[in-house]
Amino acid sequence: MASAVAQPEIRFAPEKDYGPFVYQDAQGQVVGLSIDILEALKPGLDSPVRTLPAQPLAEILAAAQRGEVDLISSLRPTPERSVYLAFTTPYVQVPAVLVVRQSISPAKLQDLKGQPVAVGQGYAVEAFVRQAYPELKWQAVPDDLSALQGVMAGKYQAAVADIASVSHLLRQQQVKGVQVSEAVGFDYPLGFAYRKSLPQLGRQLEVGLQQLDDGTRQRIINRWIDASALQYEDRRRRVLRWSGLALALLAAGVLGGVAWRARRKATP
Repeated sequence: MASAVAQPEIRFAPEKDYGPFVYQDAQGQVVGLSIDILEALKPGLDSPVRTLPAQPLAEILAAAQRGEVDLISSLRPTPERSVYLAFTTPYVQVPAVLVVRQSISPAKLQDLKGQPVAVGQGYAVEAFVRQAYPELKWQAVPDDLSALQGVMAGKYQAAVADIASVSHLLRQQQVKGVQVSEAVGFDYPLGFAYRKSLPQLGRQLEVGLQQLDDGTRQRIINRWIDASALQYEDRRRRVLRWSGLALALLAAGVLGGVAWRARRKATP
């Protein structure tokens, strides 16, 4: 009871442009796969959820450090974030990939020494690529859309983003003229993050994720992960298979649910 009195509402901070997981659509509504997951978990939460204005991730994390945010979705644990946030088990996982223009030959990160490469500011992959490839000229951008638009315009030689986000932008934002070049060796296991001072919220979220039935989970995935948007050449399909994730696609474009269910059952 004390916890409920101390926490009259849950302040949820959505990202402005991280489709298909969470983003603000043309009508100003916050939507996405992670939003549907959260809606499914709300009945098990003690407090109502108040959705804050959508912002870029870097601003959300800064607000969370100031104690102005209680809940964030679609987030990967990092040592820096774990100082002030705790995390649920992931409900989806995707690999980060390198994206280049179609007019140039596919490249690898190690081939882009001295070249400007865009990456989302504050995204978990940013610290990884900066440390692994310090010889590149990393350009921090607000989101994956900015990164891909910069690649299209020739401002950046390439960009690093997760493959689900890339496919979403290709479909929803009419991004054209880019191609996936390689997986960069970094995965995004995405779950909910919450203030470390709210362990009861974390327990409720975890119970909800464990109890989320396979049918509901699969319907949410199918709604937001469009198989036709991931129709890459065989080389790029191997990038998806390499990830070993629920988003892996067969050549026919069918989203498989076996890996997802196996991961869920294996979660402690």
